Amino acid sequence: MKPHRIRHQFLLEPELSEKLDNLSRDPSTTKSAIVAKAVEAFIERRGENELDRRYGVRLDRLSRDLGHVKRDVEMILESLALFIRFSITLHAHTPVPDRATQAIAQERFDKFVEQVGRQIASGKRSLGKGNCWGGEG
Repeated sequence: MKPHRIRHQFLLEPELSEKLDNLSRDPSTTKSAIVAKAVEAFIERRGENELDRRYGVRLDRLSRDLGHVKRDVEMILESLALFIRFSITLHAHTPVPDRATQAIAQERFDKFVEQVGRQIASGKRSLGKGNCWGGEG
């Protein structure tokens, strides 16, 4: 048994009618099938925002990329803020760097890198809300 279909009558402009005739020349399709698919596509598309349909995927990708850039900038700012704080609070001026001074500098640098990693992992930031000296803000 064939599915129940309802007959419709409508008028088309001559140019559109010619295009429909050209599309229906293929023996595997009919004018009714073409019009039915076109009407269905039109109705489904009306629920979508045209800009979302056209640019949604690209905007999603750009938003994701922007999130990565933001994360990287935050890491750089966090590193700079911690570096400045460590430099100000831990830097002991020595006129001639010797091996012992270089060892201390390497140890401080390693601690600095560890601290940046902890700050980034914890979500805490040295910049913001008056928290530039490590106090609670």
